Amino acid sequence: MKKTVFITGGAGGIGAATALLFAENGYNVALNYNTSDPEHIMEEIRKYSPASRAYRGDMSDYTAAAGVLARARDELGDIDVLVNNAGVSYVGLFNTMTPDMWRRVLAANLDTVINCSHIVLRDMLKRHSGAIVNISSMWGEAGASCEVIYSASKGAVDSFTRALAKECAPNGVRVNAVAPGVIDTKMNAHLTPEEAAQLCDEIPMMRFGTPEEAAKAVLFLASDDSSYITGEIIRVNGGIL
Repeated sequence: MKKTVFITGGAGGIGAATALLFAENGYNVALNYNTSDPEHIMEEIRKYSPASRAYRGDMSDYTAAAGVLARARDELGDIDVLVNNAGVSYVGLFNTMTPDMWRRVLAANLDTVINCSHIVLRDMLKRHSGAIVNISSMWGEAGASCEVIYSASKGAVDSFTRALAKECAPNGVRVNAVAPGVIDTKMNAHLTPEEAAQLCDEIPMMRFGTPEEAAKAVLFLASDDSSYITGEIIRVNGGIL
């Protein structure tokens, strides 16, 4: 019987690469999106997993998240893997931000993780099985100038991951995170060619990572190959930290 993975923010970047990789490896994919168009990636996903579906909803709203996850469970069965990938960034000085700006970042990057994890855990704990993989960032550990709230939100995701892993381990549910470095996605599209080249010079592997490389780490943490791993933050960063 096919397992089901639920992926937030699955329409682009790391989320889309992760969704496609899980489909290629035999999963039913429940792809969540909010504003991005998922049709292109869903066409690719359905080539490997015809039952897979896309679900629109703002997962930072607990009621909306509960509704979306209930529909996915009804249509695709128990959610075996949750990938908390949805997120946004803000590049600019902290003292120029407004409360609305930082609440948007915290809602997308942290509230979605808390909401979705809380909802799926009810069934996972009863079944004594399941895996949650959160997408963090190297900036959650190192901190980034001009991305203060983003860094704070990802640091909170790291702490949440470690703490929840300890709480859920006796019931057979594993919780881990992937902390990407600089990945070639739209989130880094604001960089000029000169800024990108300078950043590459700071990365020991001398290049940006790909969404597919981050996705492979997510699949590993969701699979039985990592059955004795929980509470870990796996760095996928080309050696920058």
